[in-house]
Amino acid sequence: MDLGPAEVRVLGCLLEKQRTTPDAYPLSLNALRLACNQSTNRDPVVEYDDAVLRDALHRLERRGYTRLASGAGSRAAKYRHLLADALPMSGAEHAVVCVLMLRGAQTPGELKQRGERMHSFADLDEVQRTLDGLIGRGLVARLERRPGQKEERYRQLLEDSSGAVEQPAVPVAGPAVVAPAPAVDGLEERVARLEREVAQLRATVAGAA
Repeated sequence: MDLGPAEVRVLGCLLEKQRTTPDAYPLSLNALRLACNQSTNRDPVVEYDDAVLRDALHRLERRGYTRLASGAGSRAAKYRHLLADALPMSGAEHAVVCVLMLRGAQTPGELKQRGERMHSFADLDEVQRTLDGLIGRGLVARLERRPGQKEERYRQLLEDSSGAVEQPAVPVAGPAVVAPAPAVDGLEERVARLEREVAQLRATVAGAA
């Protein structure tokens, strides 16, 4: 799907709130901002403003993933996701994808625990079967196991991995600004990438001299 980080967060929040607080769904822009900027159950924690959310919603709407859902008598604009139409999934698949969208890479155990409010998994085998099905559809990928970690981790593939992921905003005067960081997984990969970039810069400078 090649979505940006803000689009993934918006879509994930709409999906989560539809299943955990159906009485408050669809979401107003204010409710969506609060959901996106939660300090719990989110990784990374961000500080999106209304402009970021409107831009993400506009891009998602153009691609058929969200739409305006306000009624004639509604005081505030409200939004809903169309993920069920764009990517039909079971309740278990929606829960897994939603947790991965909102919390980053997870182990099957973490997915079972953190997805309980959206789907009651019978056991870890059901989680694994769900992950295998999503992998087969190209929506989830298995990551290499970290040293000392017993369980493998999985990540969603809805986000454009060639771009940058957004980190918590740095407090500044004016609108909140989200600082980008390389979309790599693990400290060793970051270090290796920085070393390659430094080497390329040195070669460029030497050539110019």
